[in-house]
Amino acid sequence: MSLLGFKLFIGNLSKDTNDIGLEKYFKDAIGGEIVWAQVCKDRNTGDSKRYGFITFKDEADGIR
Repeated sequence: MSLLGFKLFIGNLSKDTNDIGLEKYFKDAIGGEIVWAQVCKDRNTGDSKRYGFITFKDEADGIR
């Protein structure tokens, strides 16, 4: 899988948001093909850092 595409920083997430929830939200809200979604976590505790990244296959999807 290639991670080339249009990458967005997503901040101020709920502490309960996970990778699947992040991807589902943006897929439902914007549409388009998402090739990667990740909520960043503290490596020691595993708690969400409350930000993440979404990568869309096409730039047009990411700038809607």
